[in-house]
Amino acid sequence: MFAGVFTALITPFHNGNVDLDALERLIEFGIAGGIDGLVPCGTTGESATLSHEEHQLVIRRTVEIVNRRVKVIAGTGSNATSESIELTRFAQQAGADGALLITPYYNKPTQEGLFQHYKAVAEHTALPLVLYNVPTRTGVDLEPQTVARLAVMPNIVSIKEATGKMERASLIRALCDDRITLLSGDDGTFLPFLAVGGRGVISVTTNILPGRMVDLWKSWNDGDAIAALAAHDSLEEINRLLFCETNPIPVKAAAHMMGMCGPEHRLPLTPLGDKNRPALRAALETLGLALPNPSLGADGSDPAFPS
Repeated sequence: MFAGVFTALITPFHNGNVDLDALERLIEFGIAGGIDGLVPCGTTGESATLSHEEHQLVIRRTVEIVNRRVKVIAGTGSNATSESIELTRFAQQAGADGALLITPYYNKPTQEGLFQHYKAVAEHTALPLVLYNVPTRTGVDLEPQTVARLAVMPNIVSIKEATGKMERASLIRALCDDRITLLSGDDGTFLPFLAVGGRGVISVTTNILPGRMVDLWKSWNDGDAIAALAAHDSLEEINRLLFCETNPIPVKAAAHMMGMCGPEHRLPLTPLGDKNRPALRAALETLGLALPNPSLGADGSDPAFPS
């Protein structure tokens, strides 16, 4: 059901509030770049710092702006099952095409707990669901055998696998056959992920550079492995720099350097550090993306990013 290139959408802020004008710019930029869908209110969207009202606002507004031109997979995960059910029901009512559900974080459920969590959400909505496994951030790993148990449920249709481990992706595919679609959660290993049976990516990089990731996907689907590898190689530096600090700090800094939104985060996230900013700007300038910034200091310091 879900295949192709999806953007893990950043949530822009201005003076502490969600910046809806910037949100629209980011959405339109991605659609113009050829993406297949958007994922608001995921990790990259700083969902953990959004109030319920803001969470609903971003999902609703994204659905309205998109207007069925691409898919919308709303981030509705939580470490409380009842909260995940509530948010997923809202996403369905708002018109989202699916929901992305992070593994419950901090409380470290067992594999049985993870199974029961996802089962409960699936039983309370008709919305297609995407499992999301990123143990480096949540402290819990959704094991392939548990994924296989969940894959028999008709509305659990995909998994965003963000371990970056190809053997993990291969095992999930072997256990689940074609019952679910494998989506990479790691920009830098998207091409290897495709080689072991992946069918798409939920990407941070496409917030600022959708076209090249789309080119990689199209080349692979066209059977042109050489062109796909060239696209992969062209993305190596920017993919690396966008994870030089905790996501979404670098990508939001990059979007600001491109004039698409402000650099504002919600604490405990902070602006991109001085040591990484010059390299990121240089990479964007090489790609022809960064706006001129005559206010930069000789050391690359930027008054828009207070230290």
